[in-house]
Amino acid sequence: MTGAGWNDLDRLELERFRRLARESGGRGDRALVELSDEDLCRAVGGLEANGKVHGIRRLGLMLFGREEALRRLLPTHEIAWQVIRAGKVEENDISRIPLLRAFEDLTLRFRARNRSTEIVDLFRTEVPDFSEDAFREALANAMTHRDITQLGAIHVQWTDEGIRIDNPGGLPEGVRLDNILVTPPRPRNPLLADAFKRAGIVERTGRGVDTIFYGQLRYGRAAPRYSATERSVSVVLPGGAANLELVRWVVAQGRAGHLWQLPDLLLLRACAEQRELTSEDAARVLQSDVERARSVLARLVDAGVVEAKGVRRGRAYHLPAAMYRMLGDKSAYVRTRGFEPLQQEQMVLQYARTHGVITRREAAELCRITGKRATVVLAKVSSMHPELVLEGQRRGARYVWKGPGASKKPKK
Repeated sequence: MTGAGWNDLDRLELERFRRLARESGGRGDRALVELSDEDLCRAVGGLEANGKVHGIRRLGLMLFGREEALRRLLPTHEIAWQVIRAGKVEENDISRIPLLRAFEDLTLRFRARNRSTEIVDLFRTEVPDFSEDAFREALANAMTHRDITQLGAIHVQWTDEGIRIDNPGGLPEGVRLDNILVTPPRPRNPLLADAFKRAGIVERTGRGVDTIFYGQLRYGRAAPRYSATERSVSVVLPGGAANLELVRWVVAQGRAGHLWQLPDLLLLRACAEQRELTSEDAARVLQSDVERARSVLARLVDAGVVEAKGVRRGRAYHLPAAMYRMLGDKSAYVRTRGFEPLQQEQMVLQYARTHGVITRREAAELCRITGKRATVVLAKVSSMHPELVLEGQRRGARYVWKGPGASKKPKK
């Protein structure tokens, strides 16, 4: 109980909830729209009633409270908006208004600053500086996960590097930075999270983190960056120039029928940044096991979104030639794709004949392949050419050429 009475609530905020639910495009709970103020407050968990004795819960005060009542009864309730450009503070507003009003206010501030770039080909595609869906979900998460017992405001900072949102309170139990994509949602304030869903502010699936990642990646931006301590959680939506060619590729593939899922976008972005991925790399990106990563990669290969090279443990994945053509860097595809197996075998054989000896590390560097793949290539060449003899074991292993021209002393 908060010590608040019915007069500490603002009827306009109850009407705001109805309007949001009514205008949410089907996301909100329309059944709440026709309820009386008292029944609406009770339905979302903001009111306790026993006969004629009413008690306003903390939730009711946070959603519908008057500003004066919030200052008096919930002094830890603060929301700060800051705009910092080139080290200079352009805006710095701290408010103690109820959450639905604060959410709408910050969304309007976001829209006023969010610019777009237009991609023009056969169609026009707007690429905003930031995804509004991602921003709204990140803001809603901060509001529903904050620890109201701790001092400190929810901070929303717009800087040259991006948008940073901080909330007091650490990660919920069972949620870590390395499983945030796959762990079931565990809001610190379940009733508040449910109220946001019933108002239509966020999706009712509870997978807000997916929306944040998806919104960033589909517009060619880097993935969100999370950090946490025992007392706070932060998420940064990176800004800067978008990878417009990657956006063109995503849009073109979408028009061709590919239904982009979050794992697809995560691996596509990782391929663009790292040039190529192994199954183990993909598993780390997806925060999953290797089997699931291989399943996603296989689906992307079938769809023509990525290509595979190598076999078994030496298998790696990279962007297709069409993507590199769109990027205007055709030679990069050849460098990434590397040499075909027959070319690799001939290069290894020629190197051994010329220098008298070749190690796994040298074969990997020569053919631009992994160490595991180099081991496979060396073993195959040796089986086809008995003149190339394996000497030593493990790190001391090397293949020595005993055939024609072997009079040259092998290098150490």
